Amino acid sequence: MAAAVLLVHGAWHGPWCWDGFAGRLAERGHDVRAVRLRGHDGRPGRIRHRLRDYVEDVRQAADGLTEPPVLVGHSLGGLVVQKYLERHPARGAVLMASIPTGGGIGAIGRVAVRHPLILLKANLSRSLRPFIGTPELVREWFFTPDTPRESVLACMARLQDESYPVFLETLVRLPRPHRVGVPILVLGAGRDRFFTTAEVRRTARAYRTEAEIFPAIGHDMMLDDGWPAVADRVDSWVREAATGG
Repeated sequence: MAAAVLLVHGAWHGPWCWDGFAGRLAERGHDVRAVRLRGHDGRPGRIRHRLRDYVEDVRQAADGLTEPPVLVGHSLGGLVVQKYLERHPARGAVLMASIPTGGGIGAIGRVAVRHPLILLKANLSRSLRPFIGTPELVREWFFTPDTPRESVLACMARLQDESYPVFLETLVRLPRPHRVGVPILVLGAGRDRFFTTAEVRRTARAYRTEAEIFPAIGHDMMLDDGWPAVADRVDSWVREAATGG
């Protein structure tokens, strides 16, 4: 059964990152919408929104649908989806390379080891733009060494700063899985440089399910090579688990 599907992008990105993914789901009959989290309109200025603001953006988008949607959240968008589900209805949710239930502390620790000066610059400037300052960094965070350079550059051209207050909240505003009762699909990227496979699996266990890992793909599971297989898995799960048929 097809469903209303609401796609929630992550940090630095915008609804543009779902273009191909959304089109593939729409071809299979789903009513697909991509949320634009406030401030993510490609403008060069800084944004200072809070996590609750992003949750409110998802609520408003969901209220515009004729039925409770299946939510699909990537990375920071996955945390937004988890917080949304604590208080609002949905038919189910897919977490793609999501900030885990333990929060972002593990990822930040790994960044501190690999790029201490970039983390220091981000904290001093209260801006997350230093993380996406070069093609090499964009490849490291979002793709793999095998991803074509043109794909990396095309993504980099559309990335923008992210809210520093939200960055801090990923350390303390942890999800509460016990408050979520809808079906959850947890997908991980085997070549993700932000979140480990172990973190993805712990998140899945917190939601009483098993994680599914795509071993050859990078963090941007909706953009990196192999994304059609991810979209097809979301389609099949929505039909079977989230809608009961």
